[in-house]
Amino acid sequence: MINLNEGFVPEEKLPVFSPGQVVYHLNYGYRGLVVDSDPTCQAADAWYHSNQTQPQRDQPWYHVLVDGSHETTYVAQSNLKIDPSGAPVVHPMLNLFFYGIDEEENKYLRNDVPWDPGQPPDAPPPLPPDSPPSSPPPEPPAGN
Repeated sequence: MINLNEGFVPEEKLPVFSPGQVVYHLNYGYRGLVVDSDPTCQAADAWYHSNQTQPQRDQPWYHVLVDGSHETTYVAQSNLKIDPSGAPVVHPMLNLFFYGIDEEENKYLRNDVPWDPGQPPDAPPPLPPDSPPSSPPPEPPAGN
């Protein structure tokens, strides 16, 4: 008798997309630019369960700059496909993570700035413990 459970290791799903590729979200219809990926969903359970959909966690997930907005998102591989449009991506953080574009491949060229959603690269460095707190930025004018 053969024991199929002994020594069985499930095959890891490899990422289909790589940093710099422009993708399209199948459910929500937005375009975006892949910055980084995780082999499986690394988000907290509360975040995962708060989403309208819960794609399988045991597949690659991608950190994506959403085209035409200031948003970033975390998306399961099963919800994405390559965007064939060739249109450029517009996002304020694009130049933080990419230094150019390969127009023939329609792929942005990733630099070595690490993706760290807990500490965005444009965030100011933390103050030393003995520094006085900085004053808050001025309030915007009313009515905007």
